[in-house]
Amino acid sequence: MFCINSRVQGVTPELFSMYNEVMSSTIGHMTDFGFLKGLQPLFRPIRFVGNAVTVRIPHMDSSAVHKALDIVEPGDVLVIDMSGDTERSCWGGICSYIAKTKKAAGVIVAGCVNDVQEIIDLQLPVFSLGASPLTTRILGIEGEINTTISVCGVAVHPGDLIIADSDGVFVANPKDAMGYGVKAVEIQDGEAELKRKLDAGISLASISGADKWFE
Repeated sequence: MFCINSRVQGVTPELFSMYNEVMSSTIGHMTDFGFLKGLQPLFRPIRFVGNAVTVRIPHMDSSAVHKALDIVEPGDVLVIDMSGDTERSCWGGICSYIAKTKKAAGVIVAGCVNDVQEIIDLQLPVFSLGASPLTTRILGIEGEINTTISVCGVAVHPGDLIIADSDGVFVANPKDAMGYGVKAVEIQDGEAELKRKLDAGISLASISGADKWFE
């Protein structure tokens, strides 16, 4: 069965602006949820913020990946669930060329990619589990576009906020993202003062409160 739902614009201009200043590891100080553990960037440095367009394919059939490229808009992140296949690639140079032309923010593949050098040359930001010359085919088995998918144990919904950088990938419902973002900006803005205290000879353990565990 094939299913395609309408694209969801969940990420607001305000969230885009805020998260352009937020690092994924700053969010990692607040929650364990929403991180796509195990994915690696194809190159570093890397950074993008975007609106999720989700795709689910059944291992070998990448028909839905090709169709999803028809609806990608500037600022979107294509997030692909390969149903647990960690050996095949569903994403290569031609798909990357199209995504780059359509000004996609980036691509996340819960599986492998191919044409690595071509993607690097395009400078299309891509996260994946690795590279493989074994590829999917256009077989007409089944596929879903803009449904809830699972990537690295995290549910990803159409229109979710995706923030990715050299440290990793974080996914959040836009309704929750504002709260995380405000706290993250406060933490990052406070780092200048923290460094001033450290330069003045105050220990990190006393500032963080770690000292009390050793009294």
